[in-house]
Amino acid sequence: MNIRPAQIHEVPQLNTLIERSATVLSAGFYTEAQTRAVNREVFGVDTQLVADGTYYVVEEDGEAVACGGWSKRSTPYGADHAKTEPDALLDPAVDAARIRAFFVDPAHARKGIGRALLRHCAEAAAQAGFTRLELTATLPGVPLYAAEGFTPVHEIAHRMSDGTVVPFLKMERACHT
Repeated sequence: MNIRPAQIHEVPQLNTLIERSATVLSAGFYTEAQTRAVNREVFGVDTQLVADGTYYVVEEDGEAVACGGWSKRSTPYGADHAKTEPDALLDPAVDAARIRAFFVDPAHARKGIGRALLRHCAEAAAQAGFTRLELTATLPGVPLYAAEGFTPVHEIAHRMSDGTVVPFLKMERACHT
């Protein structure tokens, strides 16, 4: 397994991986309508993270099997098309780094790839001076994050343009590795 920074030319391929991951791995957690809505309006690559060098691709045998990252910016979740506010830099002395957009190809799920990527991101955020991490978890992601020491802060009910409500869970933990 190789974890490396994502490149801007890979965004279309990563968006396809994200949609496939969300569609398959959300079964049993979200309805089909919720999954379609969140794929359409929220999920995808935030290219600011790619530009910052904090969004990663996990490769096995040269194939992208997962992606995810961390952020030193204020946006808590969502792709470029979901942003509504300026993406200000966070202050590591007072703010938590954001864990962002973790998706694993369904054919490679439950093999420790997400855990390895999460630990990679936590280490990078700590090296950047952050002492805390926070994230907005999808329901399928909650078990991984809980197993890695994240605790729930509060539920988020994200209302889509068609009225569909998709639940997420804000979680946090110390930035230890």
